[in-house]
Amino acid sequence: MIGAGAWAVAKVTGAASFAALPGLVMDAHRGGAGEPGVRENSISGANAMLAAGTVDVLDVDTRQLADGTPVLMHDGRVDRTTDHTGVVSGFTRAQWAEVRLDTGDQPVEAAPTLAAYLDEIGGKAVITVEAKDAAEVPRLARMIEKRELRDSVLVNTNDPAVARRIHDAGLLTHLWRSVDQLAGDDPRAWAGYVDVLDIDYRATDARIEAAVGSGIPRVWAHTVQTSAQRDRVVGLGVTGVITDYPLSLSGR
Repeated sequence: MIGAGAWAVAKVTGAASFAALPGLVMDAHRGGAGEPGVRENSISGANAMLAAGTVDVLDVDTRQLADGTPVLMHDGRVDRTTDHTGVVSGFTRAQWAEVRLDTGDQPVEAAPTLAAYLDEIGGKAVITVEAKDAAEVPRLARMIEKRELRDSVLVNTNDPAVARRIHDAGLLTHLWRSVDQLAGDDPRAWAGYVDVLDIDYRATDARIEAAVGSGIPRVWAHTVQTSAQRDRVVGLGVTGVITDYPLSLSGR
């Protein structure tokens, strides 16, 4: 059983940085969207996670508008989480400015662009940004560099080849793998260019232990939703828990 004290966030002087993360990391998946009142991939949700004091990393997803502008959205369509319908890539910037996050009677909140999110949250916490489209990587690199956030923003992908491109662009690299993918993977092949390997918690003990021993600096597990799942992966050597319920699983 893991005590709540294990999840206390290390207080860092100055801006957040990947290098200064504690040995055991709590990562708010989709911005902690499972917690009451938290909007998925939202600025208000990020601020709620920061105020809670036990979240080390904020996880968000990006997709591109018609002109290539990255916006925070997990699904290919906006229907599930906003007051609009349609494919994300079909929206213009002007149309996106009208989209509102839809979670009942909470105050009105715009669906953010990645630029707005980084401007508000960047430097306050380590952020991992999943690029749903590999074509986003050069633009993400420019955005991160412009804001001097290379030390605190990871770019996430499911594709090892894209992970290498992220690394070659001078960015912190986060690679995630499903349980089926991991069964045939040799994570040692990625040790030279992956900063975080993010593995499916449903993998076998042997596959998790192989990932932990691969030489990749940090190995985290997704998407962990119960304390039993958390305790198992941490017991196998995983050093980060990616969850929709970061406040609940931190013991607060």
